[in-house]
Amino acid sequence: MKVLIIEDDPTLNKNINEALKVENLNTEYVFDGLLADRMLRKNNYDCIIMDINLPGKNGFDLCKEFRLHNAITPVIMLTAFSELEDKIQGFDCGADDYLTKPFFMRELTLRVHSLIKRNKQIHSTNPSILVADDLTINDAQKKVHRQGKEISLTPREYQILMKLMEKKGEIVSKPDLIKEIWGSTFDANTNTIEVYVNFLRNKLDKPFGKNTIKTKVGFGYYLDLK
Repeated sequence: MKVLIIEDDPTLNKNINEALKVENLNTEYVFDGLLADRMLRKNNYDCIIMDINLPGKNGFDLCKEFRLHNAITPVIMLTAFSELEDKIQGFDCGADDYLTKPFFMRELTLRVHSLIKRNKQIHSTNPSILVADDLTINDAQKKVHRQGKEISLTPREYQILMKLMEKKGEIVSKPDLIKEIWGSTFDANTNTIEVYVNFLRNKLDKPFGKNTIKTKVGFGYYLDLK
């Protein structure tokens, strides 16, 4: 389990880091909102501990933008204030829990464990939801979202994307995709699959400045999702 600590107070940041390591949790830490934003877009975490008053970008904005591409990972907000309005704003931005400074480290570690456990339980009972980087597929509803925006796919485009998502970055050959989606009687030499993959790229990647669907020449296709 990996936790990101976003706290500009060096002493508190260090104390939280040490307390979580005692709980056998892997940690990364950062002191400002702008660097935290880059880390949140690049890496995956099991829980985020986020201060509100951060240099560069405050916790409210950081959490709100994080939720555009990740609706899953739990976020605990830290603040020096106890006003109800601050808590309401924090929850409205997508926070899952809230701690007012000063707090006991034991309380923080208990909340981290609780949120991670709850999150795992939710997704183990909802296997129809696939998440990778900023891409989310709800197979039960047949809906695809990227950075919080719904992407409209045809049934064939959706089937191709699901197959690639299920393989989690492994290469899927063109014949395997054709057999899975069109059946064994379909001509494997047709360029139909290339046409559909191009449609997918135009919908899934280009509008978001991404290059997710990759081709391994002579082998097949795979998703490059961090």
